[in-house]
Amino acid sequence: MSDAPTSSPVPIAYDGPRRVLSGIQASGALHLGNYLGALKRFTQLQDGGAPCFLFVADLHAITVWQDPALLTAQTREIAAAYLASGLDPAKSVIFPQSAVRAHSELAWIFNCVARLGWLDRMTQFKEKSGKHKERSSVGLYTYPVLQAADILLYKATEVPTGEDQKQHLELTRDIAAKFNNDFNAPGFFPLPEPLTQGPAPRVMSLRDGAAKMSKSDPSDQSRINLTDDADAIVAKIRKARTDPEPLPETVEGLEDRAEAKNLVTIYAALADMTREQVLAQFGGQGFGAFKPALAELAVASMAPVTAEMRRLMADPAEIDRVLKDGAERAAAIADPVVDEVKRIVGFWRA
Repeated sequence: MSDAPTSSPVPIAYDGPRRVLSGIQASGALHLGNYLGALKRFTQLQDGGAPCFLFVADLHAITVWQDPALLTAQTREIAAAYLASGLDPAKSVIFPQSAVRAHSELAWIFNCVARLGWLDRMTQFKEKSGKHKERSSVGLYTYPVLQAADILLYKATEVPTGEDQKQHLELTRDIAAKFNNDFNAPGFFPLPEPLTQGPAPRVMSLRDGAAKMSKSDPSDQSRINLTDDADAIVAKIRKARTDPEPLPETVEGLEDRAEAKNLVTIYAALADMTREQVLAQFGGQGFGAFKPALAELAVASMAPVTAEMRRLMADPAEIDRVLKDGAERAAAIADPVVDEVKRIVGFWRA
């Protein structure tokens, strides 16, 4: 096999059904950025008729140390967030990644298809491992291959992709093309496309407009957690970092004003408005007027999600029923794909 991505001289396009797949890693509490950038968009896809496979990425989570008891709780919390955000387990397949063994089986085969040079170019590993990459787990280095297995196991044709994941989706396409070519299986795996629904809101920290809102930030004041109550949301928005100038009347006026831009972006995303529309309403006003309006909108938007999340987390048996059913439905699709891959690769079959 060559070290470069390959493709069939006369590519045969995949002609299977449309499927959309995505997942959220089971590490840390979910926040407003996750809701606006992922959960809300997943629900829109589902409601638009897209066949969605949505998993909790617990295999990815353990690329760095996770407390076992906390990992279990975080898996349930992310499942609760899926459900509370409007995802319907009767319409979408919701499951824990580790509950479907085929993910790990296909990842190993893809480890033998992917090339070392491809992984060496993955910028996220360099960012996450820092100056001491030799101390990082092998899993952190190879998890883009597992991510490719996650996608291709269900022959997903579309993947909601943020800027930080575009490189990994390209790797998935390279692995699919090389497998199809190397094993003379044209069109077996699709070359999944990035799915865009317009620009996803890039939600930044409430304490630093230059940093993304993150569940790993040590300051809880930097984010609005999906489990925050109304008082906590109001307090965090009131204390959010801003500048002394009033809001501009045009979007261009938000340049070089990272904190102001972030709060306007959050308002626009929650209200399903453009930033231009927000500024048409609030331009020229100070944050003393804008922050209370944003807090009221955030509480009204998030309160139903928070209430449903808390109800579900108080009843883990209900969450477990959804995850078990989802895992069985996912495995019913994934297992035959892995069986066929084993046949194609030449593994012994009884």
